[in-house]
Amino acid sequence: MSHECPFCQIIQGQLLAKIVFEDEKVLAFKDKNPQAPVHLLIIPKKHYFSLNEMPEEERELLGQMIFVARQLAEASGLKTSGYRLVINTGPDSGQQVFHLHLHLLGGRPFSWPPG
Repeated sequence: MSHECPFCQIIQGQLLAKIVFEDEKVLAFKDKNPQAPVHLLIIPKKHYFSLNEMPEEERELLGQMIFVARQLAEASGLKTSGYRLVINTGPDSGQQVFHLHLHLLGGRPFSWPPG
């Protein structure tokens, strides 16, 4: 855990967040600056700077994050209309908080390409 990382501070209960899911390895909460009607962040409880720093042995954790996103999308009524999952990696991608996180976005149409 990084004491300066806002997501680690949320995990430790030092910063408030609207938590929508939690288990022993993953936490999900509402984005404080939503870009869609549904905008949730799914994070590992263990600090990884970005996807580039996550070891291959943790690939099951990535799968768990995706399945949590699917579960939350369905609970948010997005199963039929659709949703987008995004992992930004590095500053040029738009990553602003350097703790690996998965965005779940939905509730409105999206265009392609993004950005």
